[in-house]
Amino acid sequence: MEYDERLALFRQTHLNPFDRGEEEDHLEGGKTPPQYEAKPELFSGPKTHNSDRTMDLGLAEDHFSRPVGSFVASDIEQLKQAIGECKKLILELPEHSERQKDTVVKLIHLRLKLQELKDPEEDEPNLRVILEHRFSKEKSKSVKQTCDKCSAIIWGLIQTWYTCTGCYYRCHSKCMNLITKPCVRSKVSHQSEYELSICPEIGLDRQDYRCAECRTPISLRGVPTEARQCDYTGQYYCSTCHWNDTAIVPARVIHNWEFEPRKVCRSSLRYLALMMSRPVLKLKEINPLLFNFVEELVEIKKLRQDILLMKPYFLTCKEAMEARLLLQLQDRQHFVENDDMYSLQDLIDISSGRLSCSLTEIHTIFAKHIKLDCERCQAKGFVCELCKEGDILFPFDSHTSVCQDCSAVFHRDCYYDNSTTCPRCARMTERKQDDEPYEKGAEHQK
Repeated sequence: MEYDERLALFRQTHLNPFDRGEEEDHLEGGKTPPQYEAKPELFSGPKTHNSDRTMDLGLAEDHFSRPVGSFVASDIEQLKQAIGECKKLILELPEHSERQKDTVVKLIHLRLKLQELKDPEEDEPNLRVILEHRFSKEKSKSVKQTCDKCSAIIWGLIQTWYTCTGCYYRCHSKCMNLITKPCVRSKVSHQSEYELSICPEIGLDRQDYRCAECRTPISLRGVPTEARQCDYTGQYYCSTCHWNDTAIVPARVIHNWEFEPRKVCRSSLRYLALMMSRPVLKLKEINPLLFNFVEELVEIKKLRQDILLMKPYFLTCKEAMEARLLLQLQDRQHFVENDDMYSLQDLIDISSGRLSCSLTEIHTIFAKHIKLDCERCQAKGFVCELCKEGDILFPFDSHTSVCQDCSAVFHRDCYYDNSTTCPRCARMTERKQDDEPYEKGAEHQK
């Protein structure tokens, strides 16, 4: 006998779990409800008494009597039918009654069970590699996420999902074989540069009226799919590849000093996030006039130049190495390597004022160690050889000037008022001239 026929016959010989109201009416009227006997070949599970709770959930015993792997299409159909009956019963019952609340709970359990049958949890591997994505199986069950492939919600309680450790691409386990987008981190590794033109639009006709990423047909009228422009690339994308996310666009910052977030596609959003802290912007070459209009940039540049002048003191100071003073700039390592490269995060922090405050504080700590706390660093100071007066000078002091040839330090006023050459350079030149006859005599003897 087919399973559907057996189920129909079983329902005819048993009380309908959704007709409890009629059963109560029979009991209130003093009538004894009719008793039915189930045919043994139609009901494989053991008989249970007081099965009201099971029947309240709307789940017959045969829904749980078999292993998960043995569920067939008929089980899903039966659950869908039970869900429909639950919805109908909820509308018929009095509002806010106990029976209606129990039926709502039953509906929730039925839907969870149906979802579990559609997406059974299998023994998925903890790590999978697809198109340079390194997907790691997620253990979090309570955080609500959205699948980047199908744009549907990820129900962590009943669905297996993965996150790429490189670009943080999230997707269902069932969607992983449908992924066509390579990992953005590989692009960052091989092509660490920004698009520096402001929204370089090429037009929908140049894209053949298709999404720039997945090639889905799109149009500005929304038929068949709405075309959404990415302000970073200037291209158009479908709603699956462009979720109207916003991000700060580097080209607008560099050319207009504008930090208003703009709408970008998903791939641009991940790329900009991964590139945020990379020092790839050489402002002096891209837009040198920016320093004339943004005073904060001039201040930051001076602080960075001072830190580079302080670095040799720390590299030859035992106390500074033990205290690891340079590690205070570990989040901005490029600040101790050069003074002209900036990251997008640097520019954002300059605009907000955070970088100026933090860098000034670090500059003060470094200067205090060299000029006050460490005798070894103090011994490496300079005395102005032009006036031979005043305190010990250091190249990072604001009132000093440094000779470009020998790195000697002088008072700024003394250096610019003196029209002669640097005294230290003159001594070095004189010494070199005195050594030349001895060197020539030694060569002649050989």
